[in-house]
Amino acid sequence: MRSWTIVGTTFAALLIAGARVPASAQQPASQGQATSRTGWVFNVAPYLWLPTVNTTLDYNLPPGLGGRLPTDASTGPGSYLSHLNFAAMVAADARNGRFSLLTDFMYTNFSATDSHIRSVDFTGLPSIPISRSLETSTGTTFKASIWTLAGGYSVLQGDWGNLDVIAGFRLLDMNARTNFSLALTLTGPRGNGATFGGIGSVSGTRDIWNGIGGLRGRILLGNTRFFIPYYVDIGAGGSQLTWQISSGLGYQFRWAALSANYRYLSFVQGGNSVVRQITMGGPMLMASFSF
Repeated sequence: MRSWTIVGTTFAALLIAGARVPASAQQPASQGQATSRTGWVFNVAPYLWLPTVNTTLDYNLPPGLGGRLPTDASTGPGSYLSHLNFAAMVAADARNGRFSLLTDFMYTNFSATDSHIRSVDFTGLPSIPISRSLETSTGTTFKASIWTLAGGYSVLQGDWGNLDVIAGFRLLDMNARTNFSLALTLTGPRGNGATFGGIGSVSGTRDIWNGIGGLRGRILLGNTRFFIPYYVDIGAGGSQLTWQISSGLGYQFRWAALSANYRYLSFVQGGNSVVRQITMGGPMLMASFSF
């Protein structure tokens, strides 16, 4: 609850500050809108995203055992007050004519998320399923930073809106830890007396870099101040696949733009990655200020 109070207060303060921007300010471009203003135009867009987060983790078993520990963890807006420790989210861009540079950064720190250890996979042996009834207590804490940086070029623009092509990279930096209390104990296959079960924890860290390409822009709705922002990208590299899509409805004030969107982001990894998959999807409120 504390973290959302900080985010909400910051968001409101920026809205109030935006009301003081002169009426002659150009339309913000951080939601994809090209501008006819010459020279550089800079935009900052704080946002509030409330996604449902689903993560599939694949930890290494503790030393001496050998193998993997597939684990699912999830959380959503309904449990943020008790599970979210901190979050920060902001986008920005700079535009000069048809050229632009954009960035997006978000950091989240969740704890005590709903978790399930699916199985214990000792190396060279059949997988041993773990029933939820044997998990007397299991919770996951994960810290994730997601940073996108890309360059763009407006290939189409007019009274209807604009279309930019973009190319760049996205980084997922994730640290996960799962604490467990299991009503079973399994002896490892190496004959060294190592066991798994009871009360313990496993953890893992992974940095994942991906190249991305995509499209972004706005579609203006007639002579009104309303517009449809859109963004889509897809890429690979450290991931087998990562992709993102966002769209919604916005309103252009004389001093800023405000939009309500739905955003979905996905990472899919290879076989031995600590982070096998993470998906984040949910509503997002964004305010964009130009200077």
